[in-house]
Amino acid sequence: MRYILSLIIMATFLAAASAQDYNTGLFSVSADIGNPAIKGSSSWDKNEQAYTLSGSGYNIWFARDEFHFLYNKIKGDFILTADFAFSGKGKEAHRKTGWMIRASEKDNSPHISATLHGDGLTVLQWRGSEGAEMRDPQDQLFAPDSVYDILQLERAGNVITMRAARRGEPFVVIGSHAMDNLPGEVLAGLFICSHNPANKEEAKAWNIRIDKPVPDNYNAGQSGYVGCRLETMDVFTGLRKVIYEKNGRFEAPNWMPDGKKLLFNMDGLLWKIPVGGGDIEKLNTGSATRNNNDHGISFDGKLLAISSSIAGGGSAVHVLPLEGGEPKLVTDKTPSYWHGWDPDNRHVVYVAMRDGKKTYDIYRKPIDGGPEVALTNTKTGQHVDGCEYSPDGKFIYFNGNFSDRMQLWRMKPDGTGMEQLTNDIYNNWFPHISPDGKWIAFISFPPDIDPNSHPSYKRCMLRLMPVDGGEPKVIAFLYGGQGTINVPSWSPDSRQIAFVSNSGK
Repeated sequence: MRYILSLIIMATFLAAASAQDYNTGLFSVSADIGNPAIKGSSSWDKNEQAYTLSGSGYNIWFARDEFHFLYNKIKGDFILTADFAFSGKGKEAHRKTGWMIRASEKDNSPHISATLHGDGLTVLQWRGSEGAEMRDPQDQLFAPDSVYDILQLERAGNVITMRAARRGEPFVVIGSHAMDNLPGEVLAGLFICSHNPANKEEAKAWNIRIDKPVPDNYNAGQSGYVGCRLETMDVFTGLRKVIYEKNGRFEAPNWMPDGKKLLFNMDGLLWKIPVGGGDIEKLNTGSATRNNNDHGISFDGKLLAISSSIAGGGSAVHVLPLEGGEPKLVTDKTPSYWHGWDPDNRHVVYVAMRDGKKTYDIYRKPIDGGPEVALTNTKTGQHVDGCEYSPDGKFIYFNGNFSDRMQLWRMKPDGTGMEQLTNDIYNNWFPHISPDGKWIAFISFPPDIDPNSHPSYKRCMLRLMPVDGGEPKVIAFLYGGQGTINVPSWSPDSRQIAFVSNSGK
């Protein structure tokens, strides 16, 4: 919310990995490894941003391999994530697809792969040196009826870690292995192998993300901003699409009331972009040119609330017409960070620090003047944030740390009747209520971060749960955090959300 200055920069993609292009495809090389009897191929669907791979090959095993490989050359550390599915029942139970990191195109090259088999076996397997026998899997999952088909392969130095998930569930670690014979620049990408040289098999990969993480101790003062992707996602199918990218910072999309454009903040200003991608257009916010990532649209679609730094002070809440214009100041005290509209379209809720207090509380105030009313009273070490009304006006939802973890809560509009909605190991932030009042979308940070912080550049999850509580369902894995989904971001039809993930060029 309020940590406007980014602290780290994304490392630079090198060689063929230097340009992820969601219009023409993400990988630069499509090649058969080991000269399989039937030539393989790959194709890119720019509408679904998905690859279809087909290939043959006797196996990826013993001292040499045969398969089809779609890859880039990448240096340094990286995180590879995608959804996978085979086409049809196939002919071989041990057909293989997944992610691979490889030293070269030689058929006996050292490599390590996150592998999904046709029978549901999910495993990390590797060849430690050129011409060596493949290692039998030591860690594996076998789930023929509920396949672990979301795969992630991460390189951190010479250690490669595989994670896998079933749809709706968090990642589990399948295993990790130190690969001492991989060079600094490797071949990394998608593969398919039929496990029978006389057959050709087909698989699909989508929600493909290649992320370059930065170390926790990176010197922020000597760097710029991590690159960003603006994404939309169907929360019920899980299909994600990248519609805008920049090698720099932008944040926090709102869905416009007509469902045709998104609004987001960048460089202190607000910008609009068509939902399908295209040219960006600046929204006139008058003299407010230091806008942060807390902004949102009234329930009637007529007004826009923004949080913008004022002369001689910190962030304050303002209101202006949605079509643009000169903002009207709502909160003369700072710091104040907007988070929600009352469905009456006459009041806003926000978080603020007041009267020398060192913790934030939730406040409510009419936009046309009148006193602000504190709805919470936090104590030292506690934190509340992300306050947002339900469409029926019966509750205000928010995230709060009243013990040792950030969890989701709701309360009545007068601040009474607090009710905890989540209770798990994650630090859960920014509950956003769907326009139909049925669902909460929110971001979950790892359990090892400061619960009162929502930092940038972490492996995070977006999750979905019923508005009255229940078991959350994972709908997306991403590298992001601060600025990803700070503000209401549902589409008007309550089917999609918009968010920002991070990746360098």
